[in-house]
Amino acid sequence: MAARAVDAAKLYGHGDSAVRALDGVSVDFTRGAFTAIMGPSGSGKSTLLHCLAGLDTVTSGEIHIGDTPISGMSDNDLTLLRRDRLGFVFQTYNLVPTLTAAENIELPARLAGRRADPEWFATVVAAVGLADRLRHTPAELSGGQQQRVAAARALITRPEILFADEPTGALDSRSGAELLTFLRRAVDEFGQTIVMVTHDPLAAARADRVVFLADGRIVDDMIDPGTDGILDAMKKLGG
Repeated sequence: MAARAVDAAKLYGHGDSAVRALDGVSVDFTRGAFTAIMGPSGSGKSTLLHCLAGLDTVTSGEIHIGDTPISGMSDNDLTLLRRDRLGFVFQTYNLVPTLTAAENIELPARLAGRRADPEWFATVVAAVGLADRLRHTPAELSGGQQQRVAAARALITRPEILFADEPTGALDSRSGAELLTFLRRAVDEFGQTIVMVTHDPLAAARADRVVFLADGRIVDDMIDPGTDGILDAMKKLGG
């Protein structure tokens, strides 16, 4: 398994006012697969993703990346794990404005004291269709192009898992479709593992599997359900 949650619970606050964002979630994520996480607003989907990715900690239960339990890791060890083994794409692009597209893509490798593999760099750049934009700064790129730079940056270190939190949320339909095509290709051609939170049934339909949350619990789990199946499931959840 690429990642696993075992009876994971997450509480915010204390006492009677505490909010239970995750309520005993157990789920495995298969290597080399594209999994979408869906659910109504407040269902716990982003909390689950952040806990899986080591960006937040569970109150109880366990989180594993591969065979590594991360729930009790120190902040320093978590930082190293995220840098060396994980990739991230968020709704906001988080690009460094003073760096070119090429420099932004290479940044994770440089921060780790390494040089990006030139052949892999060329493969990723070609896959996102940015070969003619590498010398441009973020301000000179469209939103869709910036998000594809962010996706390429997330893949440059060949992470064990790429976590994506609403990656198409700020994009128009065409740019969103281009990004999803790239993510799908990353799984099919590069063997990448992707776990993506989305509210968009069309985005989720690109995945191999869709996990549905409601009130902090997993309430459905579908393999290749298609857009209609996803819409039906969301209607039942009121999402």
